Amino acid sequence: MNEGVVWLTIFVLSVFVGIEVISKVSSTLHTPLMSGANAIHGIILLGAILVTGSTHSTVALVVGLVAIVLATVNMVGGFVVTDRMLQMFVRKKPASEKEGAR
Repeated sequence: MNEGVVWLTIFVLSVFVGIEVISKVSSTLHTPLMSGANAIHGIILLGAILVTGSTHSTVALVVGLVAIVLATVNMVGGFVVTDRMLQMFVRKKPASEKEGAR
């Protein structure tokens, strides 16, 4: 069997498993899972930086830089979304307490 077919099969199966796992997550667990995923994306970013820094090929350097940019956007965007989700759970102070603090 061709090695490319094996890798494609593994990728397709992992996509199906990922969709099944994520679709079963309740909304109360979504924010902690999002935070954990952001930590994993930080590790991916570090790996992309290390691999790109040790390459000697121009093509690998370009692909590595694209990977670094995408990993950075993914990680920062994940933290922004998580922060916005956590802000939904912050209790707002009544208007009378806000006026008394001035």
